[in-house]
Amino acid sequence: MKMSNPLAINLVGVGKKYGSFQAVQDIDLSLSKGECVALVGHNGAGKSTLIKMMLGLVTPTTGTVSVFKKTPSSDSFNDMRRHIGFLPEQVLFQKNMTGRETLEFYARLKRLPGQNFDDLFTRVDLIAAADRKVGTYSKGMRQKLGMAQALLGTPKLLILDEPTTGLDPMARQNMYRIMDEEKSRGATVLISSHVLTELDDRIDRVVILNRGHVAAVGTIPILCRNIGMQVKIVIRASEAVCAYIRSHISVDCQFEASQKGCLKLECPLHLKVAALADIMAMRQKLDDIELIEPTLETVFNSYSAAGPEGERHD
Repeated sequence: MKMSNPLAINLVGVGKKYGSFQAVQDIDLSLSKGECVALVGHNGAGKSTLIKMMLGLVTPTTGTVSVFKKTPSSDSFNDMRRHIGFLPEQVLFQKNMTGRETLEFYARLKRLPGQNFDDLFTRVDLIAAADRKVGTYSKGMRQKLGMAQALLGTPKLLILDEPTTGLDPMARQNMYRIMDEEKSRGATVLISSHVLTELDDRIDRVVILNRGHVAAVGTIPILCRNIGMQVKIVIRASEAVCAYIRSHISVDCQFEASQKGCLKLECPLHLKVAALADIMAMRQKLDDIELIEPTLETVFNSYSAAGPEGERHD
């Protein structure tokens, strides 16, 4: 996909070895400003290594990493760190400090001006516990505090590693709402998550890692088409209507074994509109019609099964 916005992150030929172990290899990847991208892969695929290189915590063995045109491992990158928010997978804070004292500590690390943080605590739904010791916090509350520290200083780049861990459904929705707000104001958001079912409508693109390689990059619809995934149409109607549709549809479809009052068919994504139009033009009485499109989870499983040398589509 061609990107017109300036780049926030650019990786060229990046590889990282730990002794004889090749964690990632030949990674070419660009993220635009204001883009929300999911970084997905099985455990050990290289996600954490990539994130550490973007943050300057690990230096690549080969290739170059650039974040807002600066090299993370260089001294000149220190001033850029205040513009980066990072929520790690495991959130660890001093238990004897209050939530407010914790944010004050991280604000000083970022050399940010003093503030009372009430707006930030309210935003992550933690205002009632702001002055309680972190040791009294639940896992979900610590996760909210982690998000609050990531948001310090209005970051240009948010890197979120498993951001919804330990959160109840309402808190997860609020977390995603915050991500949407940050993207809307122009921040680049990179989400690493195993909860793929929650990301379908929230991301611009997905990066699929497999065994240290980029297996695929692109939007979900483009990746679905490139790998030849199908859309499923489920029709509920009388047996006679189901039989009529099956025998008269002109679009090339595959049919599943019929059930009483239910007809299931699959067709290529680019034919779904034609298939629906054909069905509706028959003017048969339908009780219901459902369109089931491929999800990020099915896309991920397909590309992961294809192996690390699968095609890449930007």
